[in-house]
Order: sequence, then C-alpha cells, then structure tokens
Amino acid sequence: MVKHVILWTLNPELSEEEKNTVKKGIKEGLEALVGKVPGLVECKVNIDGRLDTSNADVMLDSTLESAEALKGYAVHPEHVAVANGKVRPYTVQRVCLDFEI
Repeated sequence: MVKHVILWTLNPELSEEEKNTVKKGIKEGLEALVGKVPGLVECKVNIDGRLDTSNADVMLDSTLESAEALKGYAVHPEHVAVANGKVRPYTVQRVCLDFEI
C-alpha cells in the first residue's frame, strides 16, 4: 500500500467565496475518483477546520494499492481532468509526499 499526500496553497488573489467554491470542487472531484481509478483505495480531501498556523489550504490524503497504482493514477484520464480543471488553475503551490505503508 502507498500513501499519496498532497498539500496545495490556493491563489491568494481568489476571494474567500471563490476559495470556498474551489475547495469544494477539488474535494468533490478527487473523492469521486475512488472506484473509477484502478488501485485507488481511499481518497479524502480536507478543506475544513484549517487553523491560522497552517500554510496550506487543501490536503489530499489518499491510499493506493501499490507504487504502480500510483503511476497509473497520475496519468488516468479522469484524474488528469480533475487536476487540470479543478486544481491546477487555482493553486500556486503543491507539496507531495508519497510513502509505503
């Protein structure tokens, strides 16, 4: 099993209302990939409860069956569509940590 954890910082030029809409879209888009992307076991996107001590806006915490499944996830058309449509246009920073569990 592999954990795939991403932290994103949203574009600071977005209004709070826009940020909330973007965060909801990211959450809905990514969490809907479970059952569609082979090897994606679990996908949770945290958009609520952010403390002022945080320096990221959104967290993806996902579990995949293997490193090979992670490679497939990265290029899967439905994942790419979410990344290109709901994530990349609105984020200015991405940090990733992948590790075996």
